[in-house]
Amino acid sequence: MHYIKGKIRQQIFASDSGFFVGTFKIKETDEEQLKSFVNKTITITGNFIDTNQEDTYILYGTYAKHERYGFQYQVMKYEKEIPTGKDAVIEFLSSSLIKGCGEKTAIKIVETLGPDAIQKIKENIANLYIVPGMTEKKAGRIYTSLLAYASIDDLIVQLKSFGFTTQEATKLIHKYKEKTAIYLKENLYLFKELIDFEKLDRIFIKNYDADSPIRIRACILECMQKQSDTVGDIYYYKEEIYAALKTYYKIFLEEEVFDSFLEELISLGEIEKVQERIYLKNNYQMEQEIAQDLKAIASLPKKEIKHWEEKIESLENSLEVTYNISQKNAIKNALKERITIISGGPGTGKTTIMNAIVKLYISLYHLTPIEIYTSIALLAPTGRASKKLSQSTGLPAMTIHRYLKWNKDTNEFQVTEYNKNSHRLIIIDEVSMIDTFLLYSLLKGIESNIQIIFVGDTFQLPSVGAGLILNDLVSSNLFSYCPLEKIYRQSENSYIPYLAKEIKEKKLSENYKEKTDDYNFLPCENRKMKEMIYQICERSKKKGLRIDDVQILAPMYKGENGIDNLNILLQKLFNPKEEDKKEILLGDVIYRVGDKVLQLVNNPDCNVYNGDIGYIKEITLSKEKSKTELITIDFDGNQVIYNKEDLYHIKHAYAITVHKSQGSEFPHVIMPISKNYHKMLYNKLIYTAVSRAKKSLVILGDEEAFLSAVQNDYSTNRKTSLKEFLKKAFEEE
Repeated sequence: MHYIKGKIRQQIFASDSGFFVGTFKIKETDEEQLKSFVNKTITITGNFIDTNQEDTYILYGTYAKHERYGFQYQVMKYEKEIPTGKDAVIEFLSSSLIKGCGEKTAIKIVETLGPDAIQKIKENIANLYIVPGMTEKKAGRIYTSLLAYASIDDLIVQLKSFGFTTQEATKLIHKYKEKTAIYLKENLYLFKELIDFEKLDRIFIKNYDADSPIRIRACILECMQKQSDTVGDIYYYKEEIYAALKTYYKIFLEEEVFDSFLEELISLGEIEKVQERIYLKNNYQMEQEIAQDLKAIASLPKKEIKHWEEKIESLENSLEVTYNISQKNAIKNALKERITIISGGPGTGKTTIMNAIVKLYISLYHLTPIEIYTSIALLAPTGRASKKLSQSTGLPAMTIHRYLKWNKDTNEFQVTEYNKNSHRLIIIDEVSMIDTFLLYSLLKGIESNIQIIFVGDTFQLPSVGAGLILNDLVSSNLFSYCPLEKIYRQSENSYIPYLAKEIKEKKLSENYKEKTDDYNFLPCENRKMKEMIYQICERSKKKGLRIDDVQILAPMYKGENGIDNLNILLQKLFNPKEEDKKEILLGDVIYRVGDKVLQLVNNPDCNVYNGDIGYIKEITLSKEKSKTELITIDFDGNQVIYNKEDLYHIKHAYAITVHKSQGSEFPHVIMPISKNYHKMLYNKLIYTAVSRAKKSLVILGDEEAFLSAVQNDYSTNRKTSLKEFLKKAFEEE
């Protein structure tokens, strides 16, 4: 790997996690491309610890053009040059890095101890005492400064010897500072906030005893976390944890020994046990505090609405709509009650109602344009859902992460109980996607003197994270609940919303076999499924539909008819290889300018979120294969730049999972149904996919598999306690 050597001249930006942007003056380099920059200043980016302008740094990385910021040197790793030679050592000792040592003292030290004075001082402070005029106090300050200066570099070396990368070591030291060395020695599982647990476990086994109680305790906690992450449970039973410990980490304990570890974790405050239920402490506390916070909001006086009939009639006239009784009740309750839940399937008017609530609220309180923005917050879990909410109301909407000012570097929200937002009305759409942690964080970041309206579909797939928020709120029977049942036709010959209702009720009519204006079921053998999907998309393309109009939804990535194979096939149709079209290879996946891609993680700094769909606008290739390439992706006008190594944050999106489609609507949806999807074919998944289609839906595949999926309740009932905590909170005086 090529290097540049020189000094940092200026800090432009530095994050809490250690990411640094600054200017760097090059003294020396072995890279031909950069030799013309010797004695000139360039921009550098990378992860650093305690940068300064005195040290000489040797940086290893690549030089590439950033779409927004121009040419930058992207640092992969770095080291500080140890001063050598009499003059260099004097300059170093007399710099601001070493306390208590001016130039005169530095000269005396080097004259007395020689050019290797730094090493001699580090080895023994007594070597300083032979320097003429040296006092014990001054020697102590110089010695301490040298050790502190060297300790960070020594710690990076130590972390790397354990198995951490330079970048990981830098982040750990930035996060944990002086505790880093202590955690490394006493319990490196404490690094799990920044480092993947599986990697930490491999490092622990490599450096310590695999049967250590430290590892067993950590693995028990991780087994519980895995259960929450994979199944969505808030609590667990002992047998589940015991079995997972064997399966995941090959830890085999006698039952009595396992029980003693559980008791120890209880005494350490890591877990909570209530009868047979075992909770991670934070899960237990979050559900309890959600219940208390909702009780505090619900206990405040209801709002009064004067001249209700006149106001709703006036709104109907201005919008040229007529609300049914259920819709009117939902609107009225939302404006009166402190907490309201509105739930309904596709075509039942949830969007219409949210628009009405906003307009009436503005009218009731005579809000000025500025007051509208400071009083009303429209939120959703995903970027696409918030965009849809904004379009329906004509007001700005945002993701909950953005509302709470999530900092991706620290993985923390900046809006908290100590720094609250002060809106008076919050409408949250797609609540079925909200997990326990997100609702907990939201409630901590808002005042209790508020009105909250939860809008969603109780029959949608549950959140990816742990919890069953919407269903628990509804089933508690403690809040105003307004279910919407009546379906409003898109046309006289439309069927999509009725199919969704039939799937929900597990009562399919024979209509599912008939073609309508917006629906078609095409029987298809498994071996011909990819070919048929290709033909349908090809015909759609010839009719003028763009790939943005058509979305394939499938249950799983792998397999002959899985998403990965479908994306390869559809890339050839919608974005074929062309001579003047740049592309980049990541593993065996080709990303090409014009590709439709899906964001997999939240990145509020760039205003892009998990589930957002964009298009690759530009790929900047370097002249050398070892260099970093840059990819520009356009998310509805928001352009985000990725390094090649960051492409694991995206996937092709010609076909996506049903889970990733939540919170979105697509004009035309194609859903393959194959017996090979096995247990991934179940009622809630089929219902969710059907409800994503706005204008047309094509289901193709095995009819028997489709009918079986409608009757399949595979989606497990999550183990949560929120409903019980809510009832307990409301019973308390």
